[in-house]
Amino acid sequence: MWSRATIATVATLAAARSFGTGAGGGEGRRLLLRQLFEASSCSFSYLLADAGSGDAVLIDPVLETVPRDTRLLRELGLRLRYAVNTHCHADHVTGSGALRRTLGCRSAISRASGARADILLGDGDELRFGAFSLQARASPGHTPGCLTFVLDDASMAFTGDALLIRGCGRTDFQQGCPRTLYRSVHEKIFTLPDSCLVYPAHDYSGHSVSTVGEERRHNPRLTLSPDAFVTLMENLQLPRPRLMDVAVPANLRCGIQDDVTETTPPP
Repeated sequence: MWSRATIATVATLAAARSFGTGAGGGEGRRLLLRQLFEASSCSFSYLLADAGSGDAVLIDPVLETVPRDTRLLRELGLRLRYAVNTHCHADHVTGSGALRRTLGCRSAISRASGARADILLGDGDELRFGAFSLQARASPGHTPGCLTFVLDDASMAFTGDALLIRGCGRTDFQQGCPRTLYRSVHEKIFTLPDSCLVYPAHDYSGHSVSTVGEERRHNPRLTLSPDAFVTLMENLQLPRPRLMDVAVPANLRCGIQDDVTETTPPP
């Protein structure tokens, strides 16, 4: 097991990538991706932007790193359109409320999460930024409101806690259900192309990215039979998240925001 300091170093060195893609928007689209790390909760946030228009999305922001993320957005000349959560986190407070208040972006989360946000998403809804879009795929089981966000050309998926690298999210609180999680991963994530990059919300072992094909073949939990997976998950005996009693109530309000108006996904 790597130390958190080592993990932070590895995540910091993870590629600051620019991708060229023609899917959905013609040749010449350029996607900017930054994988960002918060060490105390071993959390990843993901900044995606259309390099042409400067429109950006931030997936799973963390409250403590809002100053860093805001500074990066300004340095890169980006305009944050959405601060998006894959689910209602139990181990950290989301930064979506603070980003909404300081940058004027809109917050988004699954309608099934029971949380408040500007945009409440359902299965199949899309968030557009410049020439790109992210499709929300309902992937409950860790919580009832988990979403996986898939880029429009299916080249990458942001899986939250539903699918981790060689693991998955726990199912022993927040109305978790192992059988539901197993079905979600196999039906909504493992049906993506083998080459689709998997970017999870957390990593505790020094990994930064995987692929659907790798996880389908090598994930030690999700290669089990459904019954064996349920038995494993029901006997993990993991400690309670340290910040759960603070994080969950705050995240049900999408962080620290006070005035939220529900809207439908943008066109």
